Amino acid sequence: MSVKKLLVLGLVAVFVLLLAVMQSKVSNNGRPDAGGPAYLIQGLEPAKVGIITVKGGSNSTTLKREGDHFIVVEKSGYPAVNRNVNEIITTCLDLKIGGDVYTEDKANHKDLGVTEDGAREIVRFLSPESELITGVVIGKSREQGPGVYVRLVSEDKVYVIQNDPYIRTRAIEYVDQNPVTLKNEDIESVTVSSPAGNYTLKTDGRNIEMVNMPSGKRFKGTEYQQVFNALTGFYFDDVGKAADYNDLSFDRQFICRMKDSAVYTVKAANKGEKWYMTFDAEFTDKTPVTKQDGVESQDELEKKEAKLLARDNMKEFSAKHSGWVYEIAEYNGKLMTKDISELLEDDIKSDANAPADPNKAKK
Repeated sequence: MSVKKLLVLGLVAVFVLLLAVMQSKVSNNGRPDAGGPAYLIQGLEPAKVGIITVKGGSNSTTLKREGDHFIVVEKSGYPAVNRNVNEIITTCLDLKIGGDVYTEDKANHKDLGVTEDGAREIVRFLSPESELITGVVIGKSREQGPGVYVRLVSEDKVYVIQNDPYIRTRAIEYVDQNPVTLKNEDIESVTVSSPAGNYTLKTDGRNIEMVNMPSGKRFKGTEYQQVFNALTGFYFDDVGKAADYNDLSFDRQFICRMKDSAVYTVKAANKGEKWYMTFDAEFTDKTPVTKQDGVESQDELEKKEAKLLARDNMKEFSAKHSGWVYEIAEYNGKLMTKDISELLEDDIKSDANAPADPNKAKK
């Protein structure tokens, strides 16, 4: 065989070898590295979760599924906010580990903060029968470099995650603390009633006035505006079953009438420095809504649809809050129950506009 042929064969062999290496790289390019990122929890089916327990420090919360939603056990079974329940599930499912086990020696758990008593947070997902499905233990942050120590509740292996999760641990954080979301431009009037009397604040769209303002009086400062808009930024601090508050006297009322005929009635009770309230709602426009095909405009149909939707919303609101008592901040309690005397002062005219004193003229 000539030198020329040997050289050609050698080049062909080198080319085949290079092609094989390139194909190997291409085929391995989409294959995950054995030590690469992976999810700590795998295979969890949220639909099969019946109970979620969350523990962090002195806080402990139990979420229990009832039908198509969860309730907060520590808050007498008050409905949990769906988005917050979904958030804790997705937060735990999104925990990514580096792949390598940091340690699997249980003796190291205390120093890493992943013990039952020393963990920052512990989240458990259980079946409706209270059987453990899976769960995570969130430990300390690494002293050097980013990362947090974590492990599954059923395993001793500890991993490091880069994304430090935020987990709500207080029961009240899983409750919607804003029972009403109103806009001040939609409010028509507010009536405050107490054993001392009652008064009504009404707006013409620009100014707030007191109906039947007492003669010789005027508004003192701007507190009347805060009373009028008290429900627009309202929130509560705690909630419980009405049956547990039989010792309260709900002798004050705050009635908010909306321009669309919706009426919110808040009853208030005071005990020491604490204030408690109940909520109810009604759509006062009882006119039947009928549809006439081919006659009504699109605008008329939309108005009727909005009216029906508002009625349904008021029914749902009333049903949701029936049987519950809400504890609110002292400031809000006093604001929504202010006596008329706290809003008014004498309407003293200036000396320049005051009538002349005839006795002074004689002197």
